[in-house]
Amino acid sequence: MEILLFGISKEIIGEQILQVPQEARITSVKSLKQWILASYPEMGNLSSFAIAVDQEYATDERLLADNQEIALLPPVSGG
Repeated sequence: MEILLFGISKEIIGEQILQVPQEARITSVKSLKQWILASYPEMGNLSSFAIAVDQEYATDERLLADNQEIALLPPVSGG
C-alpha cells in the first residue's frame, strides 16, 4: 500500500510516498492512523492529520484496498 504525503508529514517521514508493508495488515483508515503513529511517533506531535481516499476525506471506519489512492493530509494553517 502506498500513501502520498504532503506538507510537514513529508518532512517527518522523510519521503514523498510512504510504503506500508503488507504484513502491517492495514484494513481501515483507523488501523492506518494507528500504524502511522506507532511507526512514526513524531506524527503524534501534530494537532491532527487526515486521510483522504480517492481524493475524498475518509472517516476512521472507511475500509481500504490496495488499488485506492490514499493520502495523508497534515493540518492546514491559513492566513
